[in-house]
Amino acid sequence: MNKLSLQLLDKSKEAFMMAIEIYNKPTIRYRVEGFSIFICNAWELMLKAHMINIFGESSIYYTDNKNRTLTLENCIKKVFTNDKDPLRINLEKIIELRNISTHFITEEYEMVYVPLFQSCVLNYNEKMFTFHSIDVTELIPQNFLTLVISMKSLIEEEIIAKYPEEISSKLLSTSTNINDLIISSNNSAFAIKIEHHHYITKNKDKATAIVKIDNNADTPVKIIKDVRNPNETHNFTTKKCIEAINNMILKNNIPFLYNGEHKKFTSNDFTLFCKYFNIKQDPKQCYTYTLNAAPTYSYSIHAVNFIYEEIKKDPENIIQNLKERLVLK
Repeated sequence: MNKLSLQLLDKSKEAFMMAIEIYNKPTIRYRVEGFSIFICNAWELMLKAHMINIFGESSIYYTDNKNRTLTLENCIKKVFTNDKDPLRINLEKIIELRNISTHFITEEYEMVYVPLFQSCVLNYNEKMFTFHSIDVTELIPQNFLTLVISMKSLIEEEIIAKYPEEISSKLLSTSTNINDLIISSNNSAFAIKIEHHHYITKNKDKATAIVKIDNNADTPVKIIKDVRNPNETHNFTTKKCIEAINNMILKNNIPFLYNGEHKKFTSNDFTLFCKYFNIKQDPKQCYTYTLNAAPTYSYSIHAVNFIYEEIKKDPENIIQNLKERLVLK
């Protein structure tokens, strides 16, 4: 690997760890500004290292000025050429935040941007491995990649009363714009939105949290269920599942074979696993969207891990064995 590329990657990892540490440290109030600055720096350095490896060292410089390297915006356009890509839109929105943070932002911006921040962290982890075969979880434990979030809601009346009109209008319009994008994109590469709903149920099998009935309780709610948003719990498309499984096979040097030849895990293999193990019928692994005439599916990390663990048991024969067993089922 190019020496400059390695230096950029080392600095990128440092910037990424700084972003996580700043955001998750409770004593720091400069969380949003600090995170946006360091996460953008981490992405810029990582993408430039990738561009050097793919296009050559000259690719990170302006063609008319070899003394200046490209901005993060330019790098994004060169690497992620689809301007509708949720990952690209996520980065562009965080860049907007970074740019205004050098002037003035309010603490309430955290409530608006944290779904984007969480996706940005996971996207960085994924692309660092895809582009450079670097597993970020070897630098920071997996559980620390989850950002500490504020559960306070953004209340319009409070914002208007707290700030001058110019600031409150900007904050509220930004919040509306981001929320509209989250709803329209419905994609975990853009935002991971966490919602909690509670309802009473008598079906114990459907409950994720159960409390006993207390006849002396002052509150009328006795049984509570935390309904988890499938956009959060089942945020893998078929394509994302396949990519994740291939990455795990590659990272752990699993000898995945079919008819004695090395192969990649494909969409046909994924379909085979779903059919044999009834993955689509397991709500823990799969969520079914029935709004349209033809149902669509999204999958949880449990599905990804389950398939990978099954492959690990017999990587050289599992595809052939599943095909034969499915015929006999």
